Amino acid sequence: MAYVITQRCCNDASCVADCPVDCIRPRPDEPGFASAEMLYIDPDTCIDCGACVDACPVDAVFAEDDLPDVLTGFADINAAYFRRHPLLPAADPVAPLRLPKNLGPLRVAIVGAGPAACYAAEELLRRSAAEIEIFDRLPTPWGLLRSGVAPDHRSTKAMTTRFEPVLDREAVGLHLNVEVGVHISHDELLADHHAVLYAVGASGDRALDIPGEDLPGSHSATEFVAWYNGHPDYADRVFDLSGPRAVIIGNGNVALDVARVLTMPPDLLEGRTDIAEHALTALRASRVTEVVLIGRRGPLQAAYTGPEFLALGHLDGVDVVVESTDLDLDPGSRALLDDPAAEPSLRLKYSVAQQYSTSAGTPGHRRIVFRYLASPTALTGDGKVESVELVHNELTARDGRLRAEPTDRTETLTAGLVLRAVGYRGTAQPGLPFDPARGVIPNEHGRVVGSDGAPVDRVYVTGWIKRGPQGVIGTNRVDAQETVEAILSDFAAGRLASPSGDRAALTELLDRRQPDRVGRDGWAAIDRAELAAGAAAGRPRVKLATRAALLAAACAPQQS
Repeated sequence: MAYVITQRCCNDASCVADCPVDCIRPRPDEPGFASAEMLYIDPDTCIDCGACVDACPVDAVFAEDDLPDVLTGFADINAAYFRRHPLLPAADPVAPLRLPKNLGPLRVAIVGAGPAACYAAEELLRRSAAEIEIFDRLPTPWGLLRSGVAPDHRSTKAMTTRFEPVLDREAVGLHLNVEVGVHISHDELLADHHAVLYAVGASGDRALDIPGEDLPGSHSATEFVAWYNGHPDYADRVFDLSGPRAVIIGNGNVALDVARVLTMPPDLLEGRTDIAEHALTALRASRVTEVVLIGRRGPLQAAYTGPEFLALGHLDGVDVVVESTDLDLDPGSRALLDDPAAEPSLRLKYSVAQQYSTSAGTPGHRRIVFRYLASPTALTGDGKVESVELVHNELTARDGRLRAEPTDRTETLTAGLVLRAVGYRGTAQPGLPFDPARGVIPNEHGRVVGSDGAPVDRVYVTGWIKRGPQGVIGTNRVDAQETVEAILSDFAAGRLASPSGDRAALTELLDRRQPDRVGRDGWAAIDRAELAAGAAAGRPRVKLATRAALLAAACAPQQS
């Protein structure tokens, strides 16, 4: 019996370091790690010790004999990876730099309180005598773990328990509901710290740039995700769920998340998730029975991961529809699939699509329909979105890549709601350089660089604002390690000027400028209030979805 990694894998890679026989791949130091859909265990090398189970922060590892029915296919998915990538000894890892205590404390300001920020803080504390101040403009921490991960992915959301010990450390100061550039400037952060690290993620979204995109009923998927997750900036959004069909432009994992939320029975969402109450109320009244996902390229080039695509087939009361004609591959795609060196993840996507194409639908079920090789050209309607104009594409080989080229075939698809899910995008930060084409702060291995290519003194980045919106939650761990290595190297070399202030002075300044600052105690009070409301309702958590409610809960300890 071997152990098996399943759909929930977050690529945190803690299991890699804990495996006594080094049989989990890809490793963080391998080129394929950053683009890996998940990690895999070699069944022929695994010694059944279970160390990976204890190390996994999202409960993604099972003994093969204990796999739930919906996850049994992952035994072969793990084995297939090693048929393509036979296990080879890993290179000896380079010992990470650790600062000697005689250098004194390293003061670092981290802007952002999501996974990238928490991984960076954890790494700094592990490798130095760091004093860390964490800032976030929201009254709550966790970033996309709280407001971006789908509500039904409870194991992924539970990663907050992995980060809670970081925020509880005395060496960490927490300053929530504090916005850099409003309540404190970038230059003031630099004056009070050796280094400033931006881990602000990618809160923007990409536009379609087509006529009608601004019509009522057309929204970004990032808005919809934030709305159903109880983000206070989006709690008042209204989405028209009165029509029978919603269209999602894009077919990445976010598109799949949105499709699941729109089609899952509301009773399941209520009983198993922390979805926002206002969203649950709206979904109970929803008349959407079909969600169509539009992808501009073919099934082999779809942006979703194979495990997430496979999981759709286990939704209660939902049929997943793929037209068999969409699986007639062009010569270039067929060559990719037939190549003996093809990645197992590619074959998985295609085989799952084949399964869906042969499945008989069930009357009364809601439907998630995948449409490949199509692009929107316009959204049309009288005062609101009523239809999507599509052009059919064909894949052609150009510049060594298969590219989607429009044909002369067009189609009109009626829809009352259109959500674009074509990617998150980073936004510019006050006083810092920004690359608008890539939506990132330009950097070299985490060191921010200016337009002249020279490093910006004492400023660093990690997470999506560093590399773009790529990878999953755990990918930020390796990313943070690289940036922290740069900070520690610069500190050890004497390149970081000493700060002029300390935590007490900083806290006094923030309390003057932002009386509604939420510290560690305030966040703990919010957390208790939400968990208590959840327990009373028979749910994991009931989120406070407005800034006023969050701040009232944060002040509750002082009022009692």
